[in-house]
Amino acid sequence: QVQLVESGGGLVQPGGSLRLSCATSRSILSFNAMRWYRQTPDKERELVASVTNGDSTNYEDSVKGRFTISRDNARDTVYLQMNALKPEDTGVYYCNAYVMWPSPLDYWGQGTQVTVSS
Repeated sequence: QVQLVESGGGLVQPGGSLRLSCATSRSILSFNAMRWYRQTPDKERELVASVTNGDSTNYEDSVKGRFTISRDNARDTVYLQMNALKPEDTGVYYCNAYVMWPSPLDYWGQGTQVTVSS
């Protein structure tokens, strides 16, 4: 059973920074992609950032230039560095690990709350 454990959420003022971490229970290289999703009460869960095991990254338009996703293969951990935070970044952030073969499969963390407010 794969476990993803997130940490690093909290309350921050607009313009501040947070770094989210997601530790996996098995080698991070066994996953084809690692992703961060965000969910708010008024929106469906949306993909915020992703990184493949080839280190290709992708970002949702509203976070480009402010968020950076990275992975530490030695620590089996993926990070989301969030800078210049805005109130609209508020939500529950979920770590996701995606496997393509032998069949597509998603693993999810428990989520961590990020609140951007003055």
